[in-house]
Amino acid sequence: MANSDRQVAVKFETVSKRYGTFTALKQVSLDIFDNEFFTLLGPSGCGKTTLLRSIAGFEDIQDGAIRLFGEDIAELPPNKRSVNTVFQNYALFPHMDVTENVMFGLRMLGTSEAEARKRAQEVLDLVQLQSFADRMPNQLSGGQQQRVALARALAPNPRVLLLDEPLSALDLKLRQAVRLELQELQKDTGITFIFVTHDQEEALTMSDRIAVINAGEVQQVGNAREIYEEPNNAFVASFIGETNLIKVDVGEPQDGKVAATLPGGVQLNCSAAVGAHAGSGHLSIRPERVNFCPLDKANLTGTVQRVVYLGTDMQVEVAIQSGQTINARVQNTQMAVIPSIGETVGMQLDAAAARVLGA
Repeated sequence: MANSDRQVAVKFETVSKRYGTFTALKQVSLDIFDNEFFTLLGPSGCGKTTLLRSIAGFEDIQDGAIRLFGEDIAELPPNKRSVNTVFQNYALFPHMDVTENVMFGLRMLGTSEAEARKRAQEVLDLVQLQSFADRMPNQLSGGQQQRVALARALAPNPRVLLLDEPLSALDLKLRQAVRLELQELQKDTGITFIFVTHDQEEALTMSDRIAVINAGEVQQVGNAREIYEEPNNAFVASFIGETNLIKVDVGEPQDGKVAATLPGGVQLNCSAAVGAHAGSGHLSIRPERVNFCPLDKANLTGTVQRVVYLGTDMQVEVAIQSGQTINARVQNTQMAVIPSIGETVGMQLDAAAARVLGA
């Protein structure tokens, strides 16, 4: 289904938020669709949690509007918005068992005891915690506590579920397992999930779409492949994974394509981001798209500065003619001969993966 045909769950219309003289959000406009796993991604302090809290009603905005399924919710108190939040620290009540924790929100909404208990059992089944219904929070692991918090948030059947870095307290292996569970949970419930993280891998592996945010502004919105393969600017390219930003001379872009002259004079025809222009610019290429080749077939040459063993990969740092350092990552199974420090090597940049960035 095309995005234009999808129902918008949450709509930001030129939203701004200021704390004194500090502007946390700058004219943010963004559509988040119904039944979507949408991620707000960016570094600490970029504004992503402020966006989330403004949906929940925990933060007021100074300018613009926020609409929930078409309704302007600016004047609605948090308890009147059909959203629920899973916080970073889970915020479970230590004196209540698992079932009581899940029932709490339902009771606050006036749900009968019988209906609240029935619904609590349904959502505990959903998060696979049926056998833990009588446990206290301090008897649960971090991953189990996180599932209780999810069950409690899902119990009132919110139309939108907000998740504020809910995996940050878990160890790496557990985080990886819970990512898959969250994806399945979103598909099973059909609820719009809005997930906040600063972890690029989490965003890439879990999301239908991602909004990359920096300094209170949305830098780019797209699916994982678009964000990684087609970054708009240097911030997105550098924040999402690793990249090489090579200084190049840029021709006049035409129909999304451009000729970029590399250090050494070889011209590379590649894609151009919106905002790319003729003159001096930067070409982005991922380390895994830099391939070693014979010198006579290279479009870039340089001197090996460092070789790092990374298990499945080798990272090779190469100084090129302009003085910049280029990183290449090569699978160990593909590298028959490991370059030596001080060796002159040829590199073939994959033109299909290279991109001249916008301002």
